[in-house]
Amino acid sequence: EPVSHYLSDQGRGDALRSLLQDMRDTMQATGGVGIAAPQIGVGLRVVIFGVPQADPQTGQTQADTAQAEPKSANPRYPDADAVPETVLINPVITPLNDKMEDGWEGCLSLPGLRGLVPRFLYIRYQGYDEYGALIDRTVSGFHARVVQHECDHLDGILYPMRIRDMTQFGYAAELFPDKNFPDE
Repeated sequence: EPVSHYLSDQGRGDALRSLLQDMRDTMQATGGVGIAAPQIGVGLRVVIFGVPQADPQTGQTQADTAQAEPKSANPRYPDADAVPETVLINPVITPLNDKMEDGWEGCLSLPGLRGLVPRFLYIRYQGYDEYGALIDRTVSGFHARVVQHECDHLDGILYPMRIRDMTQFGYAAELFPDKNFPDE
C-alpha cells in the first residue's frame, strides 16, 4: 500500500535519528543495498541506500579509491558500481528518457528470490537528507536501479510487480545453481 505520510521539518528530531539508525542497522545486518521505512513497519517516505566500493586489491570495503569505476563490496552485487550512502526523505524520481534496462534484483522483503526487472536507465532524483538539505542528483545504471527499487516500496510496489516475464523470477538457487548468494 502506498505511503502518503511525508516527513515535515518538525519531524527531523530524535525520532528521525532513531528511525535512520534502525534502518541502517537492518540494512547492515541483512547485507542489503537499501531499505525503505515501510519495510520495518514505519509509514514514512524515507529510504536509505548505498553500496560501499571494494578495494581493487583485496575486495574489502574501501572508503575512498582513485579507481575510475569503483565496484561494489556487497556480495549480492559484486560486479555493480559503488553507490554513495544516501538518506532520501520525501523522494521524487523523474526518468530522463524512455530507455530501460533489464537487471536482476532481489529484496530483503522477499528472501532468496530474484527477478529480471526493467528499470529506467537514467533518472533524476530529488528529496532531502537527514539534515534537511536538498538532494538533487542525476544518475544512471545500478545507482538508478537501486533508487527506483527502494522508492517503489514507498508506493506499495515490490519488484515482482514490474517483471515482464515471470519465467525470469524464482529462487536464486534454482535460477543460478552455480552462484552462491549470501543467506537472506
